Amino acid sequence: MEALARELLRIFIAVDVEDPLLVSRLERLKELIVSTGVPMKPVETQNFHITLRFIGESPPDVVERVREALLSLKRSKFKIVFSGLGAFPSPVRPRVVWVGVTEGGETLKDIRDELERQLRAIGIRPERQSFHPHVTLARIKGSRNLPQLQRILNEYQDYLVGEMIVKHVRLKKSTLTRRGPIYETLAEVELE
Repeated sequence: MEALARELLRIFIAVDVEDPLLVSRLERLKELIVSTGVPMKPVETQNFHITLRFIGESPPDVVERVREALLSLKRSKFKIVFSGLGAFPSPVRPRVVWVGVTEGGETLKDIRDELERQLRAIGIRPERQSFHPHVTLARIKGSRNLPQLQRILNEYQDYLVGEMIVKHVRLKKSTLTRRGPIYETLAEVELE
């Protein structure tokens, strides 16, 4: 049983945020919310991404089928604009603090829907929750100083962070550690 557990890979499909200027702006926003003193687990800067589809623990044969599904994706490069600080489930009860995607969000949704059809065809259950493209900045772990965080969420709800051209969609492996997840790219599609 232990050998089987070692073979499982925790995988997801994502668009990495790689533009240095955009990454530095996201980092500054993250530092701003960390400065509130609310207990949280901030996302490591090198891990900023938009999750298109979280798949979870998967054996190697499923990982290979997901890789093949991803590699069949044919799309053109496109621009996305990051704007607005928000929280799930809501700014009043934040559990995840994120930056949203305004322009380009529909294209991301189309890609996700196409991937969802491909994944369903290989036996992966459809995701229940609706897709809301975003970059997670932090996961909230407590309610101390919550009014300060809510004030920042309100103040930055329409804040224009920046834009980037999406050039790749990647299959990522996530290895959970005490310091946070370590992501590794298993496959990527280059958009034309």
